[in-house]
Amino acid sequence: MKPIPLPPNQPPQFYRGGARIAAFRGLAAGGDRSPEDWLASTTARFGGGDHGLTVLPDGRLLRDAIAADPAEFLGPEHVARFGADPALLVKLLDAGERLPVHAHPDRTFAREHLGSAYGKSEAWLVLAADGGARVHVGFRADVGRDTLAGWAEHEDADAMLAAMHELPVAAGDWIYVPAGTPHAIGEGILILEVQEPSDLGVLLEWSRYALAREQACMGLDPDVALGCVRRSGVGEDELAAWCGDELAPDSRGFFRAEWLRGEERPPVERGYAVLVATSGSGRLDTEGGAVDLERGSTVLVPHAAGDGELSGAVTVVRCSPPVDPGVPGGG
Repeated sequence: MKPIPLPPNQPPQFYRGGARIAAFRGLAAGGDRSPEDWLASTTARFGGGDHGLTVLPDGRLLRDAIAADPAEFLGPEHVARFGADPALLVKLLDAGERLPVHAHPDRTFAREHLGSAYGKSEAWLVLAADGGARVHVGFRADVGRDTLAGWAEHEDADAMLAAMHELPVAAGDWIYVPAGTPHAIGEGILILEVQEPSDLGVLLEWSRYALAREQACMGLDPDVALGCVRRSGVGEDELAAWCGDELAPDSRGFFRAEWLRGEERPPVERGYAVLVATSGSGRLDTEGGAVDLERGSTVLVPHAAGDGELSGAVTVVRCSPPVDPGVPGGG
C-alpha cells in the first residue's frame, strides 16, 4: 500500500465558511456552506446518512476499504484494540462566522443517551487567523444548572460568552477541548481539528443558524441534553495546560498529533495516520510508495505503507489514533 492523497470531502453545514479551506488546499472556491473538510473520515454526519464519509480515489468508501482489510490499513495491534475502526477523525474547519456556543458529550453520556461508542473530545491547531480573532473555551466559574438552562432557553449568547474564557489566537496555537467543555470558535479562523470520530454536539444557540431546538439537542429532551455540558469552572492552570505550541499530553487517550518539521524531524513511523502539510513543499517516501507534498496536501498513510521519510522544506502535522482505548477523564 502507498500513501493516498485525499480528495475534498465537504458535507454541507449550517454555518458559513469554506473560502479559507479552498485557499489552503489550492482548490477552486465552492459555496459558502462548505466550512469543513473531513479527512480520512469513516464517520457520517449525525442524522445525515452517508454525508461525511470519505470516498477514496478508486471510488470506494474508506469505511468499506478498511472493513475489507483492517490489518493492512490499521495494523494488527490497532485492530486488536479497536477492531476495524480508525478511532480518529481529522478536519479542516473555516469559521466564516462565529460558531454557536456548544459542547460535545463525553463517552459515558454518548453511550447512555445516543448509542455511540465515542464522545467528542477535540483539539484545534490554528492554521491562520485574522487579526483580533478569538475563541471562547470553558466557563471561568461554576454555573448553576438553572442559570445554564435559562441561558439556553433564551439563547443568551452574550451572557454565555461573557462567562467563558476568551482567548486570542494566532497561527501555530494548539488548544485542547475535552468533551463537555462549552466553547465557540470566532469568525476568521482556519483550524486543523483532531477529534474523536463522532458528530455529536449540543448547541446552546440555534435560531440565528436557522436550526430548530430539536436539532440543537440531537433529538434529546433539552434538560437531558444540557447534562453533557461541563458547568464547573475551568481554572487558569487547567486552561494553560490545554494551550500551547504542542498538543496537550492529556489528549493522548483520544488522539495524537505531532509536528514533523525542520532538519531534525523524526521519520514517519509505520502506522495509520493522516498527514496535513501546513507549509513548504517536499516529498514523503515510504516502503509502499511516494507522494509529493505541498502546503494544503492531505494524505492518508496506511499501516501497510511501512516506515517513511520526509524530504524537502515541507512542514507536516501527523495525526494518528490514540495510544490505547483508555479515556482519561472522559468516562
